[in-house]
Amino acid sequence: MSEFQPLAPLALYDPFENMRFSMRNCFLCGAPTTPPQDTVPVFAEWLMTRYRLHERQIKLLDMSIAAYQDLRIACCPTCRTHHVEPLEARVELASREGTRGFRDLDEQTLFLWLGKMFYGVLVTELLNELDPLAKPQYPLAENAQLLRRFQAFYQPFQALRVPMEFEDFVPGSVFVLETDPAQDDMPFEYDDDLSTIAFSIKLDETVLVACLVDNGIIRQAMSRVYQDAYRPLHPVQVAEFKARVYYAAYLLNVVPDYYPRSVKPGDAEVVMDTLIDDITGDIFNPWDNSAYGQSLLEMWKRWQIPLTEILRDPAHPLTFLYDADGQPRYLSQYPEA
Repeated sequence: MSEFQPLAPLALYDPFENMRFSMRNCFLCGAPTTPPQDTVPVFAEWLMTRYRLHERQIKLLDMSIAAYQDLRIACCPTCRTHHVEPLEARVELASREGTRGFRDLDEQTLFLWLGKMFYGVLVTELLNELDPLAKPQYPLAENAQLLRRFQAFYQPFQALRVPMEFEDFVPGSVFVLETDPAQDDMPFEYDDDLSTIAFSIKLDETVLVACLVDNGIIRQAMSRVYQDAYRPLHPVQVAEFKARVYYAAYLLNVVPDYYPRSVKPGDAEVVMDTLIDDITGDIFNPWDNSAYGQSLLEMWKRWQIPLTEILRDPAHPLTFLYDADGQPRYLSQYPEA
C-alpha cells in the first residue's frame, strides 16, 4: 500500500474507490488511524448520556446486536477536533431549545449531523459484512446501484470537512416535526432504511426525518403535507408522516450526480454542482396504495393497526393526518374516545 499523502485543504476524498473502509483510515479524510483511540462515537456522547443509550442495543443487518456505545467510526485527531466535535457542539446547543432550536439550525448543519450518524451505521454494516454473524439477505457491498447511491451521498457529506457551497440545491430532504408531549412518553427512538438512505431520530418532542440523497425532491413533493404537519402532532400522526417519507424514498427513481468545480488559487471553498442525468424518466416510480399500506403497517406497529383497517378502502388508505374532507386533522388522543 502506498504511503498516505495528506489531502490538500479543498481536496475531496472518496472511500468508495477501492472500498477503503476500515477502522484504520479516517472516515472523513482517509488518514491512517490507530484503533481504538482514533475513533468517534456514531451517536455522540452527549446524545448517549442524555438518553441513556450507552447500554441500549441496536440490531444490525446481519442480525447481530450491538450496544450504542460500541458503534464507533475511525476518525483522525484533526478531523475529530476541527470538524466532528464542533458539529456536535452546535447541535447539542441547539437541542437545548427543543424543536425550535432544531428548526433554527441551517439545513447544511442538519444534513451533516444526520449524515454523520447514517454514515457511521453504514460503515458498521459494511465492516460487519466481512465477518457476519449471519449473511444478510441482500448484502450492501454486492449491490452496485446501492453503492452508487451511497457514493453520491458521500460527496456533499464532505462539507463536514471541506468548506462547500451547494449551487442552487440542497443535497437531502430533512423534516423537523414536533410531537405533542401530552400524548408521547418515548424520549428517544431511531430507525433507518439504508437501502433508501432514509431514517429518523426522535429526541424528546422533536422528530427528525430525512432522505439524504434526493436533492430535496421529497421535501418539495411533500411541501403541502409538511406545511400541514408544522404543529404538535400525535405520535401516530408522526408515524404516518414517516411512512410517507420512507415510501417516497423507496419510489425515488433517480440518483443525483455531483460535480465539484475546479479549485482556483485563492478559493476558500468548493462549489458543488448537481445533475440528474436521466431527465427523460419519471422522478418517482408509480405510487401503489397496497405497498404504501405496508409502509404504514410497519410504522404503526406500536399501535397494532392491522392491514385490513389500513386498506379498508383500497383507494384511500387510512390517514390520521387528514380528515374525510382532506383538511388537517387534530388528534388529541388515539384511540379516540
